[in-house]
Amino acid sequence: MSKSREQQKYEETLARFRNHGQERVFRFWDDLDAAQRQRLLDQAAAVDLAALKRAHEANSGNTGARPPKLEPVPVVRLPAHGGDAAAFDRAFETGSQALADGRVAVLVVAGGQATRLGFDQPKGGYPVGPVTERTLFEQQAQKIRGLRRRYGRPLPWYVMTSDATDAATRALFEQNDCFGLPAEDVIFFRQGMVQSLDFEGHLMLEHPDRIFENPNGHGGSLTALLSSGSLDDMERRGIDTVFYYQVDNPLIQIADPAYLGFHLEAEAEMSCKVVRKRDAMEKVGVVARADGKVGVIEYTEIDDEHRFATDDDGELVFWAGSVAIHVFSTAFIRRVAESADELLPYHASAKRIPTIDDDGQPALPAEPNGHKLERFVFDALAAARSVCVVEADRKLEYSPIKNAEGADSPTSARRDLIAVYRSWLEAAGIELPKDGTAIEIDHSRVDSPEDARQLGIRRCDEAGDAIRVQAGESA
Repeated sequence: MSKSREQQKYEETLARFRNHGQERVFRFWDDLDAAQRQRLLDQAAAVDLAALKRAHEANSGNTGARPPKLEPVPVVRLPAHGGDAAAFDRAFETGSQALADGRVAVLVVAGGQATRLGFDQPKGGYPVGPVTERTLFEQQAQKIRGLRRRYGRPLPWYVMTSDATDAATRALFEQNDCFGLPAEDVIFFRQGMVQSLDFEGHLMLEHPDRIFENPNGHGGSLTALLSSGSLDDMERRGIDTVFYYQVDNPLIQIADPAYLGFHLEAEAEMSCKVVRKRDAMEKVGVVARADGKVGVIEYTEIDDEHRFATDDDGELVFWAGSVAIHVFSTAFIRRVAESADELLPYHASAKRIPTIDDDGQPALPAEPNGHKLERFVFDALAAARSVCVVEADRKLEYSPIKNAEGADSPTSARRDLIAVYRSWLEAAGIELPKDGTAIEIDHSRVDSPEDARQLGIRRCDEAGDAIRVQAGESA
């Protein structure tokens, strides 16, 4: 009697997994019903066993290898730190022209959940407005609306979600009418997933009919742009430059024209914004040359000799902290994504991974029991033929929301937002509210001191909804 199609597919899949020593994935097969078997086969069909084997071998190698030779990278310094103010003015004009020509797209990495903040929605839906509690997504949409108004061209917003946040993110945008942006210019695409491995390199089951998977890291944004067709969509729109950022930074200067201009003038394939590290021990990666190639050296990987190295003025030699704000050429994204196994290797981190025991019962270990794999977007730097690194002012551009309390929390982000708003008002000659007053500015109308100055007002209460104030605790 001939075999059924399902039986034939199972035997072929089992043979493929057995060839890689992964046949234990199917150890509960006889206990599964037809729907469960189909789910497992469908998932197994998408598993790249050869890539997982390479990832395991690469992350299980000799940890005593010679550390790379580190050198600082050239950085475009802020004028306040000795940089050329005229160069910033020229770069601003170059970037402004690219925006006016419709060559730029915005990419936000928004696949994370806000569970660490006690919030059961996508992190982009977290309320951050000091007065109105506008969400991160709404605030960032305001900034894009302001750029569209200023330059008279569409500025497509590519929003990368994850399996965990995709439905909720789409619903949030639909409920809010895309926060005032044309729906055709807000493009959602989903981050890829990758399987986890135990310390021996074996796949792990989350359920008898499901292999455990996790999002494949921010480097997965580049491969997902390609696989989703979003990169093709960019190129159809005439876009050749992509501004990349992470959703949890309310101070982000989206599509900053000067930054875009420096990237374009340098004919860079990938660019980085950096901030000065607060001190040698700050837990932030640094942009540096490692054995001659530009990259980000994680704070856990830099040795003390380089971590504490200072120059003749007593300043840190490796001060350029990475803040995950990049610019890419679309051609470079395509080249990296098409060679991801080579250019975006998987990194492994030991984690407690929920799995099942030999009886198929849930087993949450007390200690790390396997490796989660991720791709890092900054690994692409080593493949870039030209890189541009630009310094940013931390106080004006970087205050992420990562922790529920303390540093990098909602409280610190709102405090830093209000400080930026006060600096804009002061520079525009607008009377400042008293200390302790919460301030919130509509970024679609005011997104710089120059915009505030153009309001032509003396007091905040003359600005209508463009500037809102609320007496009381500011953060």
